[in-house]
Amino acid sequence: MDGNGRWAQSQGFHRVAGHRQGAKTVDTVVTACRERGVQHLTLYAFSSQNWTRPSLEIKALMELLAEYVRRERNKIMNNNIRLTAIGSIDQLPESVRKALLELMDASRNNTGMTLCLALSYGGQEEIIAAVQKLCRECVAGDIRPENIDSELFSKALWSGDMGPVDLMIRTSGELRLSNFLLWSCAYAEFFFSDKMWPEFDENDLNMAFAAYANRDRRYGAVGK
Repeated sequence: MDGNGRWAQSQGFHRVAGHRQGAKTVDTVVTACRERGVQHLTLYAFSSQNWTRPSLEIKALMELLAEYVRRERNKIMNNNIRLTAIGSIDQLPESVRKALLELMDASRNNTGMTLCLALSYGGQEEIIAAVQKLCRECVAGDIRPENIDSELFSKALWSGDMGPVDLMIRTSGELRLSNFLLWSCAYAEFFFSDKMWPEFDENDLNMAFAAYANRDRRYGAVGK
């Protein structure tokens, strides 16, 4: 969800105003995805590298996150959405982590769309954490190294229960993954939009879905 700060600056606002407007886009996109039957939606909300941003911006982002979790609680529960998160959640401020974990626990048995927030997340960091987990299991004698395959490795990832990514959407004209779900995006279809995230709307989402529907997904095989 890229371009919040640049959108705000282009409008003559502080970067924080862009993040606040971007939170409204989140609500629009989550609602539209749920209505269209999307089963899993992962939003890259805060990366491992975002901790290097100015402290005031980080503080504002954390406050917005806590505000979003509290504000959307009833909507998430009433719409049977399961909220989950991936990343180094323990690095989040206690107030944010507490609100997040409480809603994750309350919604854990919901059977509708899974909404996953990637927080303090990095794709490389996720892969390293999976390797460390499997190494510990090997040392403990629970598994043998030769039995580790792509399926077992996938399950060891933070995002392991969501499966591979079908469609990855990136806004603001950036043409890179930026450390997002590196393993899971191996065969994802990419859709890049020049729109800044605060400008991204339901019509843009429809364009992304239409583009995805016209892709020939061969997974390395020969197409029909």
